[in-house]
Amino acid sequence: MTDFLQLVIAGMATGGCYALAALGFTLLWQASGTVNFALGEMVMLPAFLMLFFINVVGLALPLAFVAAVGVALVVMGWGFKVAIVDPLIRHGVIPLVIATLGLSIAMKQTVKGVATAQVRTFPSIFSDTLLNVGGVHVSVGDIGTVVVACALVAGLQAFLGRTLTGRAMQAVAQNRDAAVVLGINVERMVLYAFLINALLAAVAALLITPVYLAKFDMGDTLGLKAFYAAIIGGFNNSRGALLGGLLVGVMENLVGAYVSSGYKEGVALALFMVVIVFRPQGLLGTVVERKV
Repeated sequence: MTDFLQLVIAGMATGGCYALAALGFTLLWQASGTVNFALGEMVMLPAFLMLFFINVVGLALPLAFVAAVGVALVVMGWGFKVAIVDPLIRHGVIPLVIATLGLSIAMKQTVKGVATAQVRTFPSIFSDTLLNVGGVHVSVGDIGTVVVACALVAGLQAFLGRTLTGRAMQAVAQNRDAAVVLGINVERMVLYAFLINALLAAVAALLITPVYLAKFDMGDTLGLKAFYAAIIGGFNNSRGALLGGLLVGVMENLVGAYVSSGYKEGVALALFMVVIVFRPQGLLGTVVERKV
C-alpha cells in the first residue's frame, strides 16, 4: 500500500503539469475556437528562455521565470494571436491546425539550431527533501507541483466565474455576436485568453522541466499527452483538464510499476480511446452546439 500511495502522489505531480498544458487547450478552444498543436513547444520555449536568463544573463531562477513569462506573453500570447490565429481563424479550424503543426516544427528546429540537441538539467523551485507521512515517502517537489497546479486551476475558475472580465470572457466563448451586442470588447477578451495560456505554459515549463530535462523535442510527448488529457476531462471544461491530467499521470505510474514500463507511454492514448467511445464529450464536459 505504501508503494501504491507513493506512485499515486508522484503520478499526480506529473499529471498536474499535463493538466496545466491541457488547460491551455481548453481555454483557447472556449475563447476563440483555436486548437493549438504547438502547445508542447510553447512549454519547451520558456524552459530554454529561463536557462538563458540563468546561465547567460546571470539571473536567479525566480527572476529568470519572471523574465521568461514576459517574453512568453509577448511572443506566445500576443504574437501568436496576431501573426497566426487572426489571419487564419476566419478560414476555419483546419488551416489553423496545419499552421500550428508547422509552428511546432519551426520552434523545435529553431531551438535545436540555437541551443543544439544537448539535453540540459533544469533547477527546481522545490527542495529535494523527502517527507515521511504515515510511512509514505513523498518529495516536497511532488507535493508542491500538485498544489501549484490545483491552485492555478482553482484560481482560473474563480477569475472566470467571479470577476467582470472573466464573465465577459465566458460570454465571448458562448456567443460572440451576443457579446458584441452587450458592448463587450471581443478582441480584448480573446487576447486575454492567449495571454493566460502563455502564462500557464511558462508555469508548466517551470514545474515539469526538472523532471523531463530541457531538450528541444520535450514538447512532443508533453503536447500530445496534454491534448489527450484535455479530451479525457472535457475539452470545454477547465476542471476537466485538471481531472484528465491527473488521471493520465497517475495511471501512467501505476501501469509502469505493476504491468510493464513498456506500456506506460500508451496509457494516455488508451484512456483517450475509451473516453471517446463511451463519453465523447469527456468526463466532465458537456455536449454543446458550436459554429465553426
